[in-house]
Amino acid sequence: MAQLDYLVSAFVTLLVVVEPLGLAPVFLAATEGLDTPTRRVIAFKACVYALAILTGASLVGQRLLATLGISLPAFRIAGGLLLFSIASEMVFGVRVQRDSRAAEQALAEHVHHIAAYPLAIPLMAGPGAITATVLLAGEARGDIAKLALLNGVVAANMAICFVLYLVADRVARFFGTAANLVLTRLLGVLLASLAVQFVVDGARAFL
Repeated sequence: MAQLDYLVSAFVTLLVVVEPLGLAPVFLAATEGLDTPTRRVIAFKACVYALAILTGASLVGQRLLATLGISLPAFRIAGGLLLFSIASEMVFGVRVQRDSRAAEQALAEHVHHIAAYPLAIPLMAGPGAITATVLLAGEARGDIAKLALLNGVVAANMAICFVLYLVADRVARFFGTAANLVLTRLLGVLLASLAVQFVVDGARAFL
């Protein structure tokens, strides 16, 4: 039961932070004018890059914290505050605007680089996703089974991103701008709740 709870918590947290549905229109804008095979290659590369980054964070993130002398409770508090900031941007619509600007800038610079920037970093595997992954790895407390579940969740989220990128034009038409904005704000509220819980857990460890 503990592993099931962990699996659900990890999946929901990363799904909200990565927000694949919200990234679909950004991917569509970033790859505008490109043919379908090129879009497919870019989508695959972006997901592979993001998967590698988040998997690395889950495996070595805590060791890096220990090397830097940062305790996990302190990182929980800092990470929770960062996630709360991201949630606030989602609720007030700031994140969508910033993500779109990043995509436009990267496309203007070089179309072949957009799989790495801005899709993989900072949109799919940005500070929020990396922080959430490290925090979730910390909650595993060295349990190999839970770490395996976490990396499975990361892979599942990247698979969802890949599928939604392939059908991004249909997703954009189906949901429309208004529905996407409403969904983003609802996910922002959920992420804010998760962020507060991270802060509370971190503060409790110091008491």
